[in-house]
Formats: sequence, structure tokens, C-alpha cells
Amino acid sequence: MAISEIELMLQGHGLLTAQIFYRMPDHRNILQTFLWQEYDQAPEFPRLRRFLDFWQRNLDGPLHSVVYTHQRLIRPGEWRKVDGEFTLH
Repeated sequence: MAISEIELMLQGHGLLTAQIFYRMPDHRNILQTFLWQEYDQAPEFPRLRRFLDFWQRNLDGPLHSVVYTHQRLIRPGEWRKVDGEFTLH
């Protein structure tokens, strides 16, 4: 069963954006970039590591570098119990 994005966020996953620089297979002196986003868990980043391992095993363009940013979208202080509600109009 697939886990929803909100369930991942509640488990501590955040949105990871990785900019991957790689060399073109036929022209090694030219760098290209690939942008990848996934929900992942800091600081180990298991999904990013699996993706980069897959890249190195199966793709011809060798990796040059990876720049990433990670942001937890739901933080502990953002959820609170609500005891009442006022309805206007």
C-alpha cells in the first residue's frame, strides 16, 4: 500500500530538491544538469542515495556533483489540538 505525502511528512520526511550535475557521455567536458525532487528523511537521505546508486550503475553520464536542499514542510509546532470552533455567519 502506498503511503500518502501527508503521512510521509508526519513521519518526519521533508521535500528534498537535488540539482545533479553530470558529464555528457560523448562529450565529457560538457556538464548538464538534472533536477530531482522527492520526499526524503534528513540527514541520511536514503532515497537520494538509492537514486544516485541507480544513476551510477545504469546511466552513462558520470556524476560530477550534487547540490541539494531539504525542507521539512510540517514541524511539530504547527499541529495543535483544537477544543472549540466559532462559526461566523
